[in-house]
Amino acid sequence: MRPEEALLKNFPFEPTTDQAQLFKKLDIFISSRTPNKEVFMLKGFAGTGKTTVLTSLVKILNTFGYKYVLLAPTGRAAKVMSSYSKKQASTIHKKIYRQKNNPYSEGLSFTRQPNKLNNTVFIVDEASMISDEKAFGDNGLLQDLMSYVFEGSNNKLLLIGDTAQLPPVSQTISPSLDAAYLKANFRCEVYEIELRQVMRQAQQSGILMNATSLREQLRQPEPQLKMRTRPYKDLYRMTGEKLEDGLRYAYDKFGIENTTVICRSNKNANMYNQHIRRQIFFSEDEIGVSDYLMIVRNNYYWLDKDSEIGFMANGDFVEVTKIIRYEDMYGFRFADVRIRFVDYPDEAELEVKIMLDTLYTEAPALPNDRSKELYQEVLKDYSDLGTKQERSKQLKKNPYLNALQVKFAYALTCHKAQGGQWDAVFVDHGYLKEEITGTDFARWLYTAVTRAATELYLVNFNQQLFGD
Repeated sequence: MRPEEALLKNFPFEPTTDQAQLFKKLDIFISSRTPNKEVFMLKGFAGTGKTTVLTSLVKILNTFGYKYVLLAPTGRAAKVMSSYSKKQASTIHKKIYRQKNNPYSEGLSFTRQPNKLNNTVFIVDEASMISDEKAFGDNGLLQDLMSYVFEGSNNKLLLIGDTAQLPPVSQTISPSLDAAYLKANFRCEVYEIELRQVMRQAQQSGILMNATSLREQLRQPEPQLKMRTRPYKDLYRMTGEKLEDGLRYAYDKFGIENTTVICRSNKNANMYNQHIRRQIFFSEDEIGVSDYLMIVRNNYYWLDKDSEIGFMANGDFVEVTKIIRYEDMYGFRFADVRIRFVDYPDEAELEVKIMLDTLYTEAPALPNDRSKELYQEVLKDYSDLGTKQERSKQLKKNPYLNALQVKFAYALTCHKAQGGQWDAVFVDHGYLKEEITGTDFARWLYTAVTRAATELYLVNFNQQLFGD
């Protein structure tokens, strides 16, 4: 039996024309035994069956002599991938990096670890989020991923993503889904296909049909965005006055973890978070038990480096399970708390020190000037140490300098939400300064809409965006 036949046999639906073509290309990709670096780019709209194809693919790879590894750029995306594939997925950074143990280093650094796997297909979901800018190691994440995968013999890389989503922060394209970029920079052979036909099972979904319409408009030089709420039962328009009732309904039906609000700016997300805590949870405390937080800067201090997670990454979600004490130090506010890792259920709860100042700032994390201020204040405590090396060693161990930077996570910017999926999503585009036809806004809206799995609420949306 060839891979194409095995895929068809394990596929739970009648394949679309696009999917049938995909199975033929995957057959060639799986059967090929070439010394070349082989990359398969599976691009596709929301609702076109990318996840269903992946679930079928992992069932057959062993039959054709391949192991597989499932990867995603964030903890939330890895959790979603594990959920639909019913197989264990890991973050890319946990799989390919390890911390360097260098006592003389000014700060923590990472090195790409060797890849001992052969005859393995590395499958990466949400590939549009992978940047080629330096992140953890000495190179960009994409470069390190490529060199890691192809260090082993007869390994292959399957990149799954959606080019209509937002590209990585500060980049104009998603390099990992750009065939010309991959060929030019990594001298690899690239197979690619884009799924555009929405599966019949998804055609009753207003979320997916609107996502498809937005995706088609993104192919135009000047997108004309028109959304439809009728006759769909999973899509709702609402004014700000109805928001509190809507959120209470969603929290009761789906739970806080499975509900989110998506905004266009940190300022708006901040306002939403404060409003939700005050008006819906009636919380007057600075921070409280059950508060839902997002880590906004990578932190390598609190977790054992051999833990499942390795370190706490920007974008990870945690829940406060206990408040131990509050503290004022060095002109900043801190709290010692116990946290639960939302996207890593097997990870034990952990006591950490968090910085409270970042909860209410409009910046994405603690601004540089404030970070320098904290550093200088802490440094004064070690002024009696003789050498710079001794001071550096103590600074690296200081719990205040290493306090977790967090924000409330009831409302997020779209970049922070990317890679995740929630049952109920409330989207507020805020004040629209640019033309509604703009490509950047269309990409933002598409990414926000496709975060919703079950119900989508459009809050205070401009009337011009509707065609019904």
